[in-house]
Amino acid sequence: MARRSVLLLVAALIALAGTAMIVLYVQGIDARATKDQELVEVLVATETIDIGESVSDAQDAGKIEKSEVRRADLVDGSLSSTTSIADDVAVGTIYPGEQLIAKKFGTLGDTQSLVIPDDMMAMSVELTDFERVAGFVNPGNEVAVFTTTLNAVQIQPDGKEKKLGTYTRIVLSRNLVLGVGTTSVTSRTTQDEDGGSSTEEVAKTILTIAVTQDQAEKLIQADRTGELNFALLTDDSKTADEPGAFLSDVYPELFRGVAP
Repeated sequence: MARRSVLLLVAALIALAGTAMIVLYVQGIDARATKDQELVEVLVATETIDIGESVSDAQDAGKIEKSEVRRADLVDGSLSSTTSIADDVAVGTIYPGEQLIAKKFGTLGDTQSLVIPDDMMAMSVELTDFERVAGFVNPGNEVAVFTTTLNAVQIQPDGKEKKLGTYTRIVLSRNLVLGVGTTSVTSRTTQDEDGGSSTEEVAKTILTIAVTQDQAEKLIQADRTGELNFALLTDDSKTADEPGAFLSDVYPELFRGVAP
């Protein structure tokens, strides 16, 4: 009898312990579910924040606001304050509704920590003052890049070369300027119509822009075979990859009657 009572007591204790464990497990699930549903404060973009746009400009334009999201929907590295990025600019396009994260911001043009937009690379070219819009190009600006070659030729179906003369066309339609280096002075020698030569001092500056691999290959070719010019763009500037212009397009009256 005593043994039976002991067995019943042990069974009761086991049942009680099992029930307690189930209760604790269910409470844990409820706690985790409640935590995931908890609302937390984050910064989100209300309008598109463009590459190179500063945090202060975006705030002044009303493009950043505080919002509440479920903890389960919180993006890793999301920000609830702009304190840590106050002096930075966007290094990648940020779209409406997107949570702000620190890695999307940086200091463009900082030679100690050059920030390159996602999926792009940095490439530098050396330009004179007039080729870089008289020095008005600065980090964060967007530019179009043109090239001019003096002796363009076209390969005909029969393999022969056809001389086309001076030719200018766009190489890159819109690219971000990452940095502007120091200006140095070099000498350039030119010849006049009488065969004489003259030497002048020319200021040159290294500019670094963000490019894709395809753009880098085109820019290197253009830089090696012609002369580059940057054009400073605004948000409303329109550019297009078009055939370009020959000397005959500029002075059509000089080429009337000349076979193409």
